[in-house]
Amino acid sequence: MSEFAIFAAGCFWGVESAFRNVEGVVDVEAGYTGGHTANPTYEQVCSDTTGHAEAVRVEYDPRLVSYDRLLEVFFSIHDPTQKNRQGPDVGSQYRSAVFVRSPDQEKAAHEAIARLGNGGGLRRPVATEVVPAGPFWRAEEYHQRYDEKKGWAR
Repeated sequence: MSEFAIFAAGCFWGVESAFRNVEGVVDVEAGYTGGHTANPTYEQVCSDTTGHAEAVRVEYDPRLVSYDRLLEVFFSIHDPTQKNRQGPDVGSQYRSAVFVRSPDQEKAAHEAIARLGNGGGLRRPVATEVVPAGPFWRAEEYHQRYDEKKGWAR
């Protein structure tokens, strides 16, 4: 039976592509979460007024890949020390966050952050938020598998 994980690590296009390459991942959706507007559009989220983060919902088979492994991938594909930005993308919609769906996910996320802070090689403190998952709104279809559509897939 599949389980779900939700991560925000900047622009969702590359994040989605990275998780698609993980063995045991069944599907990945780009979308929006963590905000206060129902069913937001990309333009609304980009206005940095809805409170949403660009995020991905990862469906995975826990018999083939652990949540801890997904956290490793998450922390390896972005700079978790950046608050409200990744690369050239700036705004709270690009924040680093783990949207946890259970106490076990919350514990694992905090443990992963502690490992990064204790000899994980980071020069600054981890800015990644660990927050309860709320509604996840699937992004518009043109955002799904964007890197593949553009020929940028890793």
